[in-house]
Order: sequence, then C-alpha cells, then structure tokens
Amino acid sequence: MILNKLTLINYKNFEQLTLEFDSKINCFVGKNGIGKTNILDAIYHLAFGKSYFNPITSQNVKHGEEFFMLEGDFMNGEKSEKIITSYKKGQRKLIKRNGKDYEKLSDHIGTIPLVIISPTDRDLILEGSETRRKFMDGVISQGDKLYLDTLLRYNKVLSQRNALLKYFAANRTYDETSLEVYDDQIKELGQLIFDKRQEFIEEFKPILQKRYQEISNSRENISLTYRSQFNDEDSFETILKSGLKTDLQRQFSNYGTHKDDLIFKIKSHSVKKFGSQGQQKSYLIALKFAQYDFLKSHYGVKPILLMDDIFDKLDEDRVSQIVKMVTNAELGQMCISDTHPERTEEVVKKNATQYKMINLEHEI
Repeated sequence: MILNKLTLINYKNFEQLTLEFDSKINCFVGKNGIGKTNILDAIYHLAFGKSYFNPITSQNVKHGEEFFMLEGDFMNGEKSEKIITSYKKGQRKLIKRNGKDYEKLSDHIGTIPLVIISPTDRDLILEGSETRRKFMDGVISQGDKLYLDTLLRYNKVLSQRNALLKYFAANRTYDETSLEVYDDQIKELGQLIFDKRQEFIEEFKPILQKRYQEISNSRENISLTYRSQFNDEDSFETILKSGLKTDLQRQFSNYGTHKDDLIFKIKSHSVKKFGSQGQQKSYLIALKFAQYDFLKSHYGVKPILLMDDIFDKLDEDRVSQIVKMVTNAELGQMCISDTHPERTEEVVKKNATQYKMINLEHEI
C-alpha cells in the first residue's frame, strides 16, 4: 500500500496543506509543535476513520473552524484508492472511497492496512487492560470484518445490559427473564470473540518472539499470554450467575470478554513491573513489527508504516536497521517524524537511496 498524495483542510493546526509522497521513505522534520505528528495522524485517520491520538472527532477541527477534510490518494498494487474523510460540527463523520459513501463507517476498516509506532504506545504496558484489548482487536479487525461486526454487536448488547442493571437499581426491581436475554447474547458473542482472540494469539506469539530477538539483539525469553474468563475452569455461564450479585450492586457487567487482558513478560517477570526502560521499548517495538508481519501475511500487501518521534523510542542503530528493511523491500512505504533534520537525514542517507525530506517549517 502506497500513499501518493495527502491533503488536509482545517485539520488540527493546518488550515490547508497538500503533500506528495515518495513511495519508500518520507521524513517529516521541524521543531516541536509544528504539526509533524498531526500529519501522521491524518494518514491514520484516513485508514481507520478516527484519530490515533484524539478519538473525539470535534476536537480534530482547527480552532475557530466548523469542519475538516482529509483526502488521500493511495495505490494498492495497480489499483488506485481515493479516500476522503470529512466532518462538520453537529453532523456525522463521512468517509468516501472512490467517490462512494460507506453505509457503515466500520466497513472501511481494512481498506488501508497501516501500523503506527508512537511514544504513546507505552500505554500498552503501563495502562489498564482496555488498552491492550484495543490493540488486539485492532490487529484482528483490519483483516477480519466478521470479527469486527461480532465485536460491535457484543459492545451494543453489553451497553444494553448495563442500562438494564441501572434500571433495576433506579426502580428497585429485578426481572430475571429480561436479563437472561442479554446474558445469552453475551455468552454466544463472547465465545466467538474469545475463540478468535485465542486463535490470533497462537499465531501472533512466535512472530512477536522472533521480532523481539531481532530488535533487542538479546536471547531473553519473552512471553505473551491471553487471559480470559472464558478460559476459566468453571463454565462462563456459572461465572456469570455467581457474579450476578456484584453486577446488581455495581450496576455494571463485570464478566465477559470486555474484561480480557494480555500479559507481557520477560524472563517470566512482568514487563511493567520489572522490565527496564530498554526492555519495555524493545517489547513495544516488537509488538508493532509483529503486527506489521501479521497484517502483511494476511493481506498479501505491505502496510504503510508510520513512526512518530522515532528517536524517542530507538537509538540510531535501530533506526538504521529499520531503514535498511525498507530498502531491502522487507517493509513497504514508511513515514517518520523527528525534530532534528540533520540527524534524520544522516541516518536515512546511510541506508537508503530513495527518500524524501519534508521540512514543515518550509511548507507552512
């Protein structure tokens, strides 16, 4: 997948900007606050229909304006793809593919395979289970529309069940039959989600372990474990029934695949609690490159790779290694951002013959 041209109108700090891209390496440089990350986020937005850094759509509109529009001209092999994402305050977001509106925005997921690496990825290790579930679901959903549809249906049922629990509390009532309607769907859809996640993890683990060895130059053993209540010795139906009192008290569904988690370990120890900063960075980069490999395998095309503030995560040797991977055609198109033009160009020039430097201080 290649991005040839990008246009931003009233997006974040940009009033209007049009950029043309090299098919291999594109380096966005300039001082902090100039908008390097916003350009990478615009590319992500075109691929996923939302911002990576701020999912609240209205907050992506330039201050003082009423709308934004993003337009990207992509090539998937010999096939061109024009994607337009637009939003006007007070209205729903629109995504067009080759001039045609989507009936459901979720239908767009997977059209533009893409992986982003950002300093905010540390949340995968430091934050709660929701962040890790979103990562897992995001990787699977890019290549499996049935899984995404099942996930959306599950979340809708979960929301309805939570609303019913709140209704019970507010009205001091309880209706077992009404609750069972949602319980049955939670069990059925949850089982489908669990099975797919488990299948994904089994395929993903060896890819992750291989990437960690390459990136860290280390023989440390790492592990990735999928934890779910559906894996419990007791049946999920039993767990759901035994937890009913807690659900009624808290007015929230405390049992289901929305509580699943991924456990990251190095040498059998928690990466969060015992991993050094270098080990945590290596684990995160390995996760993202394993994601890249997984998508490449399932799509048959090379995803676009976005690397934000790359030297925050990797030293020059690691960046050089990644640039070589692009040159050797292991990776496809790559866009990177950095605050130091000279440093970036020096590293890229050493390892690639084809690249483009885009200094945003000259563009805006």
